[in-house]
Amino acid sequence: MKIGVPTEIKKNENRVGLNPQSVKEIVDCGHEVFVQAGAGNGIFATDEDYRNAGADIMSDADDVFETCDLIVKVKEPQPEECAKLRPDQILFTYLHLAPDPVQAKGLMNSGCIAIAYETITGPDGRGLPLLQPMSEVAGRMAPIMGTVYGAKHFGGRGHLISGVSGTESCKVLIIGGGVAGFNAAQIATGMKGHVTILEMNDERIRFLKEYFGSSAQVIKSSAESLDNLLPQADIVIGAVLVPGAAAPKLVTRNHLQTMKGKSMLVDIAIDQGGCFETSRPTTHTDPIYEESGILHYCVANMPGAYPLTSTAALNQATLPYVLDIANKGWKRALSEREGFSSGLNVKNGKITHKAVAEALKMNYNPFIV
Repeated sequence: MKIGVPTEIKKNENRVGLNPQSVKEIVDCGHEVFVQAGAGNGIFATDEDYRNAGADIMSDADDVFETCDLIVKVKEPQPEECAKLRPDQILFTYLHLAPDPVQAKGLMNSGCIAIAYETITGPDGRGLPLLQPMSEVAGRMAPIMGTVYGAKHFGGRGHLISGVSGTESCKVLIIGGGVAGFNAAQIATGMKGHVTILEMNDERIRFLKEYFGSSAQVIKSSAESLDNLLPQADIVIGAVLVPGAAAPKLVTRNHLQTMKGKSMLVDIAIDQGGCFETSRPTTHTDPIYEESGILHYCVANMPGAYPLTSTAALNQATLPYVLDIANKGWKRALSEREGFSSGLNVKNGKITHKAVAEALKMNYNPFIV
């Protein structure tokens, strides 16, 4: 199979779909890999590194899209990339279609086979193995970004997360105790913040309480608990995920009126539309804005800030799936690996993931394995 790796064109995105190590494994299996010139610059992987791994270097994205059967990316295709896709061509990347009808229509119009990393499930439908590594990165970043941009010179409260002797540490409220929230709590407790985690699932609550002990408070999530805790918080981290669907808007505009002035909201769920009513996507070069006296950090590709770590972690997770598609074809690959078929979001102009279809208010056309 001919596999293409275009340069990511989303603003401030420095990750790459395949690193040279992954390319070598794919080529060793008898496939061809075509990499756009400069695609690996963000991870210090030169064109020569890719050539040494067995890839062919192509001068521009048009050549990559025209030549290849399978396109492997990191971020959702931008409109100009959707226009390059063709019927039956396979796209394998993060899509986050629920809040993005423009992208969904672009993919549908192309006739391509679009498989999303973020909706692939693990055995028995548990876990999201290709989303997990980036959730870990974003989760670990969240308290850091919250405290950095909470500094006075960025317009924040100027409250050091750890405090010092004789002073209070920041109160950090984490909404959601899944992979992202768990990793956020690890870092926030390590930074000596006063951490509270809100979580719905009883089994997960037991795990979190056992893991964190006295270093974090774990509370059953409810409208009442959120109402009570928001006014106390200095940093609020939104880490709520409904696979494939738009994130629920848990913190409303009215809630902001009850919060401390210049406190910080960090929305990890912004790729899925955000879990704060006042969230809107930002970029690494312009990451924060103020709404109703509250600072918002809503960068839509948080792991792109650390592409060396993120690309390595992502490739570890995605490479077996890429090889499955290349070795078996997409239909057989999706039918034989448990949970893989849940990654199919768009097929030949139709939405094939139920939660995505519901979020977009479009017809759902299930893929029959």
